[in-house]
Amino acid sequence: MTRTDVAPAVTRGGNVPLATAGLLIGMLLSILDQTVVAVALPDIAADLGGLDAIGWIVTAYVLTSTATGALYGRLSDRFGRRAVFVTGVAIFVTGSALCGLARTMPELIAARTFQGAGAGALFVLPTIALSELYPARLRSRVQGFTGGVFALASVGGPLAGGAITDAWGWRWIFYVNLPLGLLAVALAAFALRLPRTGGNGRVDLAGAVLVAGAMVSLLLVAEQGGRAYAWDSGVILALAAAVVALGALFVWRERRAADPLLPPRLFADPVLRVALPATALLGALLGGSTVYLPTYLQAAYGMGATQAGLALNPYVLTFMAVSSLAGARIGASGRFRPYLLAGALIAAAGFGLLSLLRPGTPYVLLAVVLGVLGVGFGLLMQNLVVVAQNAASPADLAATTSAVVSVRGLGLSLGVSVFGSVLARELQGRPPGPRATAAAVPEVLFWGAPAALVLVALLALLPRTVNRAPTGPA
Repeated sequence: MTRTDVAPAVTRGGNVPLATAGLLIGMLLSILDQTVVAVALPDIAADLGGLDAIGWIVTAYVLTSTATGALYGRLSDRFGRRAVFVTGVAIFVTGSALCGLARTMPELIAARTFQGAGAGALFVLPTIALSELYPARLRSRVQGFTGGVFALASVGGPLAGGAITDAWGWRWIFYVNLPLGLLAVALAAFALRLPRTGGNGRVDLAGAVLVAGAMVSLLLVAEQGGRAYAWDSGVILALAAAVVALGALFVWRERRAADPLLPPRLFADPVLRVALPATALLGALLGGSTVYLPTYLQAAYGMGATQAGLALNPYVLTFMAVSSLAGARIGASGRFRPYLLAGALIAAAGFGLLSLLRPGTPYVLLAVVLGVLGVGFGLLMQNLVVVAQNAASPADLAATTSAVVSVRGLGLSLGVSVFGSVLARELQGRPPGPRATAAAVPEVLFWGAPAALVLVALLALLPRTVNRAPTGPA
């Protein structure tokens, strides 16, 4: 079989650079709004009240954006990448405007839920579309750019949120999404041209509802268990039972659906059987590091949110540089496993070094450790996506990518919750204050090292090379 290296969009008259810019802007907005709000929560509570419900401002967004990702991938097979992406951005922008206009806490939480429903499209669809806009030999390099966007937005979110809140007030955290979102819509509408791949099959809405319900229930267990409710409380046990029941119903449904949301044949592939759990574990490690490293910097060095964001530059810059350079180097060979194994081992070393930190550790040493962690994640994040994409047939590309990105988002949310529970346990019995937090965070991050070693063991099961599935005309 032979294939051309001309991307489908080029043959359809699109403008690939402009389409890429529009997709990346949408992706940036989606990730930023997971992190940019956290630093403004005190101001929001002071303005709207409802301090007891303030955590739902973040949780509502994460739940809906994570739960809808897989559905958007399949909708784009049916209705086209451009139409669904533009619709997702429109929902996101409308939700952002409603967030800025909210006058009560319930209104803001409802608006964040609506905004998250649009955000589900803003990370999944660019990841799919970029793999179709460019030939397979460039896939790793292009997806490396998305890894850089993820790192920049994840760590830069609190920095941007603090600066905007201080300058204009918390409502502008949401209002700034409007011009950027409209720019993403304009670029995608004008430049993105990709053929539909899913024919006229019916969208598996029942499967989407079941998997969304299972994911939301699981996230609520992780978020509320041991905090709002005891682990053995009726609420948590009921949610856990819902996870099992909805998960079983989803598997039953997918085996019988004519056009399933996640075709069961995907899980028969030996590459995907490794890539999906590995991606979930990687997401958990990313979540723990990006959330609790700023906490450590503020507690140990007395930094503000803005200073802490800037102090994470060694992490962000190495993540972005390695993600881009590694993708360019290995894209033509298909030999991902050595790089992935190296990335997991380096990440394990990074978490191990973080566990040795003490409140008096010079920042220059911490910067080196942050750089080590950035190298590890840069080798891992988007290359795992590309491994899964290369193992998929063209007809399954959207379903595979949606599954990988959704699983990573689920893992990230679970990682934040699990690391948070461990931190709460470590702080028990210690006098409250920055000193106790600075001492506890390294002990929490220690658990990233054995988790990364489990990731090494998983990745060792990958084949030495992963065959590329053709994405363009053959």
